[in-house]
Amino acid sequence: MVGLRKASSYSKMRAVPFTRISKQKSRSYIKTVPPQKIAKFSMGSESLFNKGKLLHCLTIVSTGHTQIRHNALEACRQYITKKLEEELAGQFLFRVVPFPHHIQRENKMLTGAGADRMQTGMQLSYGAPVGKAAIVKPNGRIFFIAVADPKAVMFARHIIQQIKSKLPCKTRIIYEIKKQ
Repeated sequence: MVGLRKASSYSKMRAVPFTRISKQKSRSYIKTVPPQKIAKFSMGSESLFNKGKLLHCLTIVSTGHTQIRHNALEACRQYITKKLEEELAGQFLFRVVPFPHHIQRENKMLTGAGADRMQTGMQLSYGAPVGKAAIVKPNGRIFFIAVADPKAVMFARHIIQQIKSKLPCKTRIIYEIKKQ
């Protein structure tokens, strides 16, 4: 099995959302849709947040236009959830904000000896669907974390610093205290 193409092939491109799926075969540009890799979009205690117990909010935002693949979002989600559960045990709310709608395509090219007879080059170069991505605009929210006390805020900031390498864009953290 061939691995994924590196994220920079897609992430820095400005993309028109490619999502045309129709029940009528002739109107559907996308014949097969890759399955969604993100299992859950909201983790932790939603009820504590609604009651006003989780006052300290951290929002991770993108600083520019980017595409974030669903497998990168899922990897970040799993890591953040695991660390928050170990340290705070249900005293947090974590959300993945963007939903990956954009379907990415790849025109498979072969390399090596004898590969020139097996590919068509730029003829019929439309590409096959290989994954999904969320298109994030500048100052677009990526993740949202709400915790109860300032000590937990420092721990959440530390976790965010660790996942920055998994994201294909520069990010910044917006910290705010919710009014009761």
